[in-house]
Amino acid sequence: MTFERPLPASLSPSRLQDFQSCPRKFQHASIDRIPQPATKATALGRFVHYVLEQVFKLDNDQRGEHQVGVFLNDAVSNILTDDVRSDLGLTEVTTASFVDEGERISKNYFTMEDATARQVEGVEQRLNVEIDGVPLVGILDRLDREEDGSLTIVDYKTGRLPNVNYLSSTFANTELYAAMCQAALGETPKQIRLHYVGAGETIERPVTEVVVGARRKAAVNAWSSINNYYSEGEFPARPSANSCRFCAYKPLCKASGVAVPG
Repeated sequence: MTFERPLPASLSPSRLQDFQSCPRKFQHASIDRIPQPATKATALGRFVHYVLEQVFKLDNDQRGEHQVGVFLNDAVSNILTDDVRSDLGLTEVTTASFVDEGERISKNYFTMEDATARQVEGVEQRLNVEIDGVPLVGILDRLDREEDGSLTIVDYKTGRLPNVNYLSSTFANTELYAAMCQAALGETPKQIRLHYVGAGETIERPVTEVVVGARRKAAVNAWSSINNYYSEGEFPARPSANSCRFCAYKPLCKASGVAVPG
């Protein structure tokens, strides 16, 4: 087949993850551009990210739990759009419950570290680089400067803490961001810090040149395969219990004869 739309001009860490999970999912999301309905998990994640983004735009001495309430109305306006409300089936009552949960999770962050003590280099920092011929774009939640002068990538997570068996995939996106920082800033972050704000726990991992090299190689291999599949006119489906579990495109795959589990 011939695709009606062109390949995306660049690859983001999340789209790379889509491709590695299932090339067909990448096709539907990035080439066919079939919208994925909002879920409570995605909407809640965006809501909390928005609130914390606004807090970290303030001066250090102004950052605190008390500021969360200041930004709730803006978060509702910017995140809970009519389309999102429709996707989630929100009513006045369930919207209030959603906002209460978002407020609670946002405030939970302030039990995890002292926001006033963080030296922040960037908030929602956009990176647009080319690495080994692969055009990459993405947005960092936060980039901090530590007391020893090193950089730390900070990412907020509103979901559950990962199973220890999945730690490698948990850090994959942010490790690619480390490679992107190296290319864009000329400096490699020393560590990655994932704040699981819903659970109130933090996990960290150091960044090494071995890891950066592996993520660069994975991006190169994926971009090559993406271009090959596009030229051939077909992105194969790779159904699995893990990749299909929360995929919005399951009905499309089932309709096309893919043996979707579950």
